[in-house]
Amino acid sequence: MKIIVCVKQVPDTSGVVAVKEDGTMDRAAMSTISNPDDMNALEAALQIKDANKDVKVLVLSMGPPPTESMLRECLAMGADEAYLVSSREFGGADSYATSSTLAAAIRKIGVEKGDVVMCGRQAIDGDTAQVGPQIAEKLDLPQVTYVTGIDYSNGKLTIRRELEDGFMTIEVETPCVLTCIKELNEPRYMSVSGIMECYSKPYQVWDFNALSDDPTIKVELVGLKGSPTQVYKSFSPPVKGAGTMLEGADKATCEQLISILGDKHII
Repeated sequence: MKIIVCVKQVPDTSGVVAVKEDGTMDRAAMSTISNPDDMNALEAALQIKDANKDVKVLVLSMGPPPTESMLRECLAMGADEAYLVSSREFGGADSYATSSTLAAAIRKIGVEKGDVVMCGRQAIDGDTAQVGPQIAEKLDLPQVTYVTGIDYSNGKLTIRRELEDGFMTIEVETPCVLTCIKELNEPRYMSVSGIMECYSKPYQVWDFNALSDDPTIKVELVGLKGSPTQVYKSFSPPVKGAGTMLEGADKATCEQLISILGDKHII
């Protein structure tokens, strides 16, 4: 059984957003972190691996060369192999173009009966929650979203799915695609032995030519050219000024509050 976990390196939302002239984010100029929901997906895969000796965990990402550092961390956490899809042709992709490229990479890796593809629910930079479901559609696989519980036994997956007003329990056939949420688990830390071994584990980088045998990988279908969604502008929101704190519950404080609100034409 293979579990392919799609992970993404995202901008640190506590930092400043760097923007290129074409309106896309300059990821190379920003500090980055591993997308939180993707780490929950990786932890779920590793837990299944811990309980089943025949399970292999593979991590897959699309991004610039520095994404290697995140993938090495995934290997140090316990993943067995890592794949990075990296090429200028893939730059500036929206969720549609991203899912097309990742689906092509997954087809190249190979998905068989018993295998599972896992993703985080959404990335904190785009917040679309579209890539996982789109991968499932392009691979023609069943999917379960908002996964908050996974039970794997005797080759069967029983999934607990979160709804707005409750939960749903689903038994799903494999291969399938699961998108995981943070309530699923608490991601583990890298181990000392994992850090020592992460550079000896298989690590492959696939460029545009490596995936060009797939009919969906054409210059006009990937990256910025293959993205139906065009970002008009990316920017950091303006910093809000410090608020005014009033203490007390007497008449004078109330009159002061009314005066301030009146000066601002709120009342």
